[in-house]
Amino acid sequence: MRVLVADALPSLALDTLSGAGFALRTNASLSGPALEVALQEFDPEVLVVRSTQVPESALDAAASLGLIVRAGAGTNTIAVAAAAERGIYVANCPGKNSAAVAELAFGLMVSADRQIPNAVRDLRDGRWRKKHYSAAEGLAGRTLGLVGLGAIGLEMVRRAKGFDMPVVAWSRSLTRARAKELGIRAAASLQDVAAADVVSVHIALCADTRGMIDADFLAAMRPGATFINTARGEVVDQAALLEAVRTKGIRAGLDVFADEPSGGESTYSGPLCNEELVFATHHIGASTTQSQEAVAAEAVRVIQTYRDDGVVPNCVNLCQRSPATHLLVIRHRDEVGVLAGVLDVLRVAELNVQEMENIIFDGARAAIARIRVVGEVCQATLDLIRGANHVLAVSLVELQ
Repeated sequence: MRVLVADALPSLALDTLSGAGFALRTNASLSGPALEVALQEFDPEVLVVRSTQVPESALDAAASLGLIVRAGAGTNTIAVAAAAERGIYVANCPGKNSAAVAELAFGLMVSADRQIPNAVRDLRDGRWRKKHYSAAEGLAGRTLGLVGLGAIGLEMVRRAKGFDMPVVAWSRSLTRARAKELGIRAAASLQDVAAADVVSVHIALCADTRGMIDADFLAAMRPGATFINTARGEVVDQAALLEAVRTKGIRAGLDVFADEPSGGESTYSGPLCNEELVFATHHIGASTTQSQEAVAAEAVRVIQTYRDDGVVPNCVNLCQRSPATHLLVIRHRDEVGVLAGVLDVLRVAELNVQEMENIIFDGARAAIARIRVVGEVCQATLDLIRGANHVLAVSLVELQ
């Protein structure tokens, strides 16, 4: 199986793939037209990326491409819907960089409270301003508000306890019982989190979350509060955040920006970076050796499982609920051509097969086929299947 790695990946992961018999090609500088050329020339069955953009045009460049692995959690850099239309799996490596992102979030929190980057800049410029930097509020006893409570959010809860920070969290899936178990308070609404002393965002970017942190949310934050974003820049209204920094003294610790460069080296002059109360890093939340090695190991596991078992762990673009309307359960002899005959009957009846599995009994003499279809299954179709050679019994279940 051919694997194209279009981003930097730890050497141990590359060695593991090579040792497992994969035909490997690596080029960490691939992007844009160069990526499409590489896909055409190598025709890989698997593509591995980290920050490299995979647009719809790239999906047609490799005829054999069947799996794209994002060596990280977010998949917003990949044309996921377009991949689903082409039957190309997209998988990620969730939870493997959670500790690293949470560590940076707390680093930004402390930096914003103590203005550490500004203090370092002044010292390097020969200015001693002890009085100016002696007005920090401190974090102990301050309420930490979390937007999102996935793997990273849970790591934030763990660390907040060490900082003596009570936590209020909002998540669509958070129940009062779960909040009590974690020792936190479940926010009544997203807006409820805005009242916290420190707000930290940990949600994935999708259509529902784009611009979720808007002007109304930021207006509800108290003057001088701290806002942390290590998720994605696009989940925050950037103009509204800039306004909140300037008019309300919001201290912002940002690792991500809506208009950030896609590559590792570039120029950037976003307006938020020029503000005295913005403490920013270069989208490096997951960039620790520990994190990258864990993510790479998970990417290798996904690829090996795909090759060996035909299953894709962490797949993000499979249908969550099949549109099938009926389930056919067909008990039959395990003989050549039985299922081909059944499928031919379904084709003639214009019944589209959504899912199918064939369960073999001990001895391989008999099997049960479970076929989910869309459309009304008439009596004539059932009779044709029952009358087929080597079919023992047929039942039909209407799906809810």
